[in-house]
Amino acid sequence: MADMRLFVDDSGVATAVLLVDDNAGFRSRARRVLEANGFAVVAEAADGGSALEYASRHRPAVVLLDVKLPDMSGLDVAERLASEPDPPAVVLTSTYDLTDLGERVSTCGARGFVPKGELSGEAVSALLA
Repeated sequence: MADMRLFVDDSGVATAVLLVDDNAGFRSRARRVLEANGFAVVAEAADGGSALEYASRHRPAVVLLDVKLPDMSGLDVAERLASEPDPPAVVLTSTYDLTDLGERVSTCGARGFVPKGELSGEAVSALLA
């Protein structure tokens, strides 16, 4: 089966994103922000287990992943996604400051971190470049 991902460098084609956050309001805001900047949200998940399932099912190019989830750490989810063949690019997000999250953020396989209050299409694109 062909890889169904949409990639950033495909001219004129939206990048497929999986949003993972237990806060429905944030997922809604993130969807609006990303879709206004040329991303295509293909699925949303409210916990780590669903995130792993939806990443396998939808094969997004990018996973916007909250660090704190109800069932497991987003850092654990990022590590599991990074260990998969042809993993998605993971962008971590949180209301916490990056310095509060420790060194594991840089070792979990994520492309980077965007604070929730600073989420923009440009910020995500910069981490994917």
